[in-house]
Amino acid sequence: MDKKPGSDRLSDQLRWMIERSGVSRYQLWQQTGIDQAALSRFMAGKGGLSMESIDSLASALRLRLAAADRPAPPALRR
Repeated sequence: MDKKPGSDRLSDQLRWMIERSGVSRYQLWQQTGIDQAALSRFMAGKGGLSMESIDSLASALRLRLAAADRPAPPALRR
């Protein structure tokens, strides 16, 4: 995955960030405790991760969630 995905899906963006980080799945397992098989399934798009696992990955990779530069869809506006 060389370039940022066009997808707005958080899971696709997380996969891209993991690939971009250069951190191996073995290192992520050591840092987060996430099972390597579960991480491999996630990276292949064959499985999901728990919120706890996502939090662990974000912490290990020093990621923060930020709002997009565009307005929210009307259904989400209040």
